[in-house]
Amino acid sequence: MSIQKYYDLIPYEYDGESKRKWVYLEPTFAHNSKKYNFWRFATIRKESDRPLTSRLYETFDNAQEINEDDLYFHTGAFSLFDTFVRNGVYSIFGYPGGAILPIYDELFFGKKNNLIKHYLVRHEQAATHAADGFSRCSGKVGVCFATSGPGATNLVTGIATAYLDSIPMIVITGQVGTQFLGTDAFQEIDIYGITLSLVKHSYVVLESRFLAQILTEAIYVCQNGRPGPVLIDIPKNVGLEKIKKFSPCYQATVHKVLGWRYKSEMVEQDYKIKLALEKLADCSNPLFYVGGGVVSSNATSELRRLAQRFRIPVTTTLMGKGAFNERSRLSLGMLGMHGTAYANFAVGNCDLLFAIGARFDDRVTGKLDEFACNAFIIHIDVDDAEIGKNKNINLGIVGDVKTILTEFLATTNEPRYLGLRKALRKDFEDWHDQILKWKYRFPLMAIPSGDTLLPQEVIKTVTDIKPRAIITTDVGQHQMWAAQYMKCKPRNWLSSSGLGTMGFGLPAAIGAAIAFPKKDVICISGDSSFQMNLQELGTISKYNLSIKIIIINNHWQGMVRQWQETFYDNRYSHSNMVEGTPKLDVLANAYGIKSLYTEKQSEIWPKLRDTLWCKGPVLLECNVLEKENCYPMVEPSKPNTEMFLTQRLSTTTEGFIVDKQAEKEREMLKISLEGSEEEI
Repeated sequence: MSIQKYYDLIPYEYDGESKRKWVYLEPTFAHNSKKYNFWRFATIRKESDRPLTSRLYETFDNAQEINEDDLYFHTGAFSLFDTFVRNGVYSIFGYPGGAILPIYDELFFGKKNNLIKHYLVRHEQAATHAADGFSRCSGKVGVCFATSGPGATNLVTGIATAYLDSIPMIVITGQVGTQFLGTDAFQEIDIYGITLSLVKHSYVVLESRFLAQILTEAIYVCQNGRPGPVLIDIPKNVGLEKIKKFSPCYQATVHKVLGWRYKSEMVEQDYKIKLALEKLADCSNPLFYVGGGVVSSNATSELRRLAQRFRIPVTTTLMGKGAFNERSRLSLGMLGMHGTAYANFAVGNCDLLFAIGARFDDRVTGKLDEFACNAFIIHIDVDDAEIGKNKNINLGIVGDVKTILTEFLATTNEPRYLGLRKALRKDFEDWHDQILKWKYRFPLMAIPSGDTLLPQEVIKTVTDIKPRAIITTDVGQHQMWAAQYMKCKPRNWLSSSGLGTMGFGLPAAIGAAIAFPKKDVICISGDSSFQMNLQELGTISKYNLSIKIIIINNHWQGMVRQWQETFYDNRYSHSNMVEGTPKLDVLANAYGIKSLYTEKQSEIWPKLRDTLWCKGPVLLECNVLEKENCYPMVEPSKPNTEMFLTQRLSTTTEGFIVDKQAEKEREMLKISLEGSEEEI
């Protein structure tokens, strides 16, 4: 059967010849059966450049018949990209291989359509981190591709990183043909089974006609409820398989046809909100403890209004950094193992704790029994599994953080609560005075060391020069210093928090630079972390991404060395990185990237200025004081109020400063004297 279409005559090239052919245009884009091309409806123009709709019937007499079989000649690979575009996904990070070649072949034919752009990384793990970074800063779905076998297994670390930090991501892996599944074929691996505990959901596609629906479901699932990565494993023959009657799939289909819904139990929510307000009216030392859930739900505005309405201090986790204005007087910075002393004292002395979009991680709580032990704890989270999981709480409210905070604000506008604001702001004055005393007594500061460059000064200067930049970090001391000293805007802080993945920073910066090509993107890395994924300098060079890379080089695995010094009597086992470290300036130049170097405190401002204001990618190596440690530091299994302020000085739960080294020396002397008396 043949049908006639009277839409437009599209120019295209085939075998080097310029030809024109009638093609059917769907409302969004159409498929040319000769070359499998996509066409954007709004951008197809004739030489007259008039709107397409005004020319639909002008060439009626020249209409040609199109065979219906050719018209609907779609494959699984086409279905994949069609669904991505219809659901607003335009950027993909990946690395090709044998089993995923049908998908990359479709990319070849769609290269000039500008609907989807693919970014070739230099290692599959970097593809996941780039997609992760893209998602964190943009709030959209990140997508990465890899082939079967080692390509798929190289994704595991990045999938786990996204899973523990609740980042929405679609992971597409190629797989051997369905006829070879279970036969131990070349590069066959059960990536579905390997990642089962690391993903929010996963699929193995066995027929191409289901691919559009599965991908649309996956995009919905990874973003709604608690976000997370979703894996789709696609056998090679499924990408090649033709779909006779192709049906596009949209997010609306997920709701109307498939019935997908994410509903939080809102039973007695109004009652819980009013109970929380009653507890607020009865307390004197309230505190907001804010996690990444506030950022992922885009609830930063609601949090700011609620905190300012009652003048409640705010402390954030590493994931929650940027959720609240860190220059505000209400901000206490980050809490936990390397958090500010005043944030940890505030948690230890509050009598009402609002935990918002946070999960009571061990690096935050320290000794769990003594974390906010005197407080009435109200936990707000979209995931009901987190309520009371690690810490016993008094009141749990399950739901989207933005929705719940909006309801809080609406409730406080009711007539009976209007008079509460002024009274509470006055009641909390003593609490604010106490926090100011802690801030004055325990400030974040580095001890000057002549003209030797300190890592803290490097990081503080970056914030001074580029306060609105997107910051990515790797993991270690530099990560903690960046969290302590940098002041970030919402979604401008990209760091592996839950998994602590070395090598995350550089590819995450690539994802951020793709998402926001006109924004400043700065990667803060250590000399050890940088070497985990340094091959991605090739990706930065290929796409000329204006990423500024700042290496805090102390010639050690910094945090490992600090722990060996503090808890293992200075036994530095395999933590020194001097031998075998490349010359970073030569390395950067080999990739065509400009490099700078400094090791003096007096040079840091001009060097950073030249780095951050330069066009294109730049690598700045900062050779810093080798054995500088990151303080404050809470010893594992200790309460957060007992912190190392320096190698010698520590705090007590009551807020006093003691010389631990002197106490240890006195204790050793006492034991020695007692032994001498026994001998006599």
